[in-house]
Amino acid sequence: MKKLLSLLMMGGVMGSMISCSEDDSPSLTPEEKQTEVIAASQAAVDAQATSDATATGASDLTVFDGWTLAYNAGQMGSARKAADAIKVVEVTTVDVTANISEDVTWSADVIYVLKARVTVLDGATLTIEPGTVIKGDASLTGANAAVLMIAKGGKIMAEGTAENPIIMTSSDDDITPGQMTGTTLDQDDKGKWGGLVILGKAPVSAKTDNPQIEGVDAEDTNGQYGGDNAADNSGVVKYVSIRHGGAQIAEGSEINGLTLGGVGNGTTIENIEIYGNSDDGVEFFGGTVDATNVLVYAVGDDGLDVDQSYAGTVDNFVVYVDGNSDEGLEIDGREGAMDDTFVLKNGSILSIGGASTTADFKSKAKGSVTNVVFEDGKVKLSASFDVDTEDYEEEEDAAYNVAMGDLTFSKVNTSSFEVYTSSFDEE
Repeated sequence: MKKLLSLLMMGGVMGSMISCSEDDSPSLTPEEKQTEVIAASQAAVDAQATSDATATGASDLTVFDGWTLAYNAGQMGSARKAADAIKVVEVTTVDVTANISEDVTWSADVIYVLKARVTVLDGATLTIEPGTVIKGDASLTGANAAVLMIAKGGKIMAEGTAENPIIMTSSDDDITPGQMTGTTLDQDDKGKWGGLVILGKAPVSAKTDNPQIEGVDAEDTNGQYGGDNAADNSGVVKYVSIRHGGAQIAEGSEINGLTLGGVGNGTTIENIEIYGNSDDGVEFFGGTVDATNVLVYAVGDDGLDVDQSYAGTVDNFVVYVDGNSDEGLEIDGREGAMDDTFVLKNGSILSIGGASTTADFKSKAKGSVTNVVFEDGKVKLSASFDVDTEDYEEEEDAAYNVAMGDLTFSKVNTSSFEVYTSSFDEE
């Protein structure tokens, strides 16, 4: 890649991409600079990133068929629903109204209804048995929306199985333990409770020390995340389905299906399904945690969202986008001084009803993308420049990092890699 960069610079491409001195070129308007940056960046991207039809995407889609409802991917037929319907068992409903300050176990013969933002506090462990159903109270809205949050130092041990996944959903959902799906809600029923938020002590690259996770008001210090322990352990989340979440906390602020803030690689995240969430499916705010076998279906924003120099690996993922979705992937880099890289590999971004399957690589994104398929969709790469400098010097951005070899694509099947910039519009 360094050889490629040298060749581009010799050809004059990167010279115009990185900067233009007062002596070398006349002053440009922002619009002229935008055109120049896009052209130069696009040439550099085209030289490095080429669509590869040999990409196969998710390495084993059947891993999702065995345990998820796949009312997600349309794989669940009427026969299975009929068999499911007869599994109803007598259960007790328990309201959860307060934070968890000591070790507790939630069992599969009880439906737990979250009546608040329930936080597992520092030093406490919440253990959830396979087959347990947890419901967020749909009547709670705004800052009072029902959320299950694991604070720094707290731990969740949610180990479902393929036959008995743990299901987190809304109180409007009529599902009971022993069932895989209810009958009252579908993919368009979004924002009916909050979601699952896990916060840890792993490094993040945020603008401030002790950042506060989005969707949690600043008065609640349990919402802080990040630290210096890359191996921090927040527990285990396996065979868990999170449905119908994303409650709006404030105007323009919703909760993700699964939020991971500063979560360390001592934590296990495997076989996760996010269905019908109104915001992102899974969002990583820094941290080092790896996630394996992730299915996101019909969310209202991005399938997978990466921020604050996330330094883990997401392996074997499928995102289904519909007409309400934004990007299949939205990827950002660092905000602060810490500078690390992510790995995304073996993924498929698929369409429901012809929806656009795009990805947006944005500010300072660094990492590698390998064996990912976009169903007739494009990969967008942002470029930017500083309007406060006389000649609008190029700033670090996703397209710049492609040219520098810090953002790489290998075996990525996409309709195109497209550079864009809106720098002067945003300043």
